[in-house]
Amino acid sequence: MTERISAEQFHRADGVADWRVLGEGACAWFRTGSFAAGVRLVRAIGELPGLDDHPPGVDLRSDGVAVRLITLTADYYGLTARDLALAREISAVARELGVPAGPSAVQSVQVSIDALDLADVTPFWRALLGYGYRAGSPEDLVDPHGRGPAFWFQRMDAPRPQRNRMHIDVWVPYDRAEARIAAALAAGGRLVDDTHTPSWWVLADPEGNEACVGTAGWLDPATGEGA
Repeated sequence: MTERISAEQFHRADGVADWRVLGEGACAWFRTGSFAAGVRLVRAIGELPGLDDHPPGVDLRSDGVAVRLITLTADYYGLTARDLALAREISAVARELGVPAGPSAVQSVQVSIDALDLADVTPFWRALLGYGYRAGSPEDLVDPHGRGPAFWFQRMDAPRPQRNRMHIDVWVPYDRAEARIAAALAAGGRLVDDTHTPSWWVLADPEGNEACVGTAGWLDPATGEGA
């Protein structure tokens, strides 16, 4: 495995303006505009050298192609210099085909469940979903086929009555978080906790059901400085 890098190191690197780091790795959305153009882009990505050992996650849709890069080993789930190099190569291929990127369109969703005894609860969800444990993290269950959202189990010290024990984490690009939060508040939500900004904010719907908006490798959109 090559050198591990942080989300902020990835964002600070040259040649990756098309990409944003979310909870599930570095992600990009390429606006092909048609299924046929998307096929051409996927084919060109597939012709890059060395992908058999480190393939990207690719999702072809009628109007675009989503690409996710992450390094997964027995003890690591994160970004490496290899992901950074591959991001640059994929962006170069997209430019050659005249396909623009839409970094504001990427996001990932995670379901979070509070539990008193993780070892007691997670086997049920693992069997129910057909998921597996994330490498090096028994608190996380992931789809082995990379299709469904991750499930994260948060340990509680004591029961919390009158509060939902399951919530959604929505990971968005660092430069889209404030707009997403403002939209949620305008739609009737309320801010519960912003003490962990710019990593995450806790919101609630009008009936008190909570959700979190999270970012990774946050850089100030105006200055480019890290938080």
